[in-house]
Amino acid sequence: MPEGDTIFRSARALQQGFAGHQVTSFETAYAPLASVHDQSPVTGRIIEQVESRGKWLLIHFSGDLILATHMLMSGSWYIYRVGERWQRARSHMRIILGTDDLLAVAFDVPVARFYTARTLQRFAGVTGLGPDLLGPSFAADEAAARLLEHGGEEVGNVLLNQRVVAGIGNVFKSEICFACGINPFRKIASLRAQEVECLLGTARRFLAANVADGAGDAIVTYTGGRRTTDSGDPAARLWVYHRTGSACRRCGTTILMRKQGPGARSTFWCPECQKQ
Repeated sequence: MPEGDTIFRSARALQQGFAGHQVTSFETAYAPLASVHDQSPVTGRIIEQVESRGKWLLIHFSGDLILATHMLMSGSWYIYRVGERWQRARSHMRIILGTDDLLAVAFDVPVARFYTARTLQRFAGVTGLGPDLLGPSFAADEAAARLLEHGGEEVGNVLLNQRVVAGIGNVFKSEICFACGINPFRKIASLRAQEVECLLGTARRFLAANVADGAGDAIVTYTGGRRTTDSGDPAARLWVYHRTGSACRRCGTTILMRKQGPGARSTFWCPECQKQ
């Protein structure tokens, strides 16, 4: 499930492999993208930068063209060498960007649009994002203020609100609340200052830990399963997410799950460790 760490890693890999290179081939299953390409070809442009903003991935081309993609629940970007066999069926292909040596293939990416710098500024989906947890200059004070503006809402729901803080998805939501000992169904207004600080600090720490690569200049496309615990056991990577009915790793109490919010997202928690 793509969250801020997944998008960051994808953008980093694409930046490492494609930035500074000329697009030699472009293909898409989406008519609006194909129409832009027909009128103002993507081929021939230089890929200047690839970046993540929360859960959005932005590819900047020379000549003031920006491709914005959102993976929602199941989209992904893969990198292949030219001629290499794909790991997914072509029927799942939505976009192909090719250079002389590499192909970037977007599989099942449901949201993809072209923008100019000016039109992107008018797109609230990107410009309306809260402080990016993986951004180089995360504004903790602004994030805390935005969080506290939602006093009547439940903590778990607000953590998923990308206009409050960008990058948290459903997995991290439950894991962050557990690590801070906060019941995800509490109201934001009930949080103490140190609890707000814990939520935001833990969110940054968890996401940062899941984008560390230690690979130098190599193109890193995957770093293994998402992890929030310090356990070396691959089966013990997470504290509570998808562990309904299992024993809490800290106290042994049975982990619970309840649907939460307008989207009925699954929330996991320990009723003993997260009493408040």
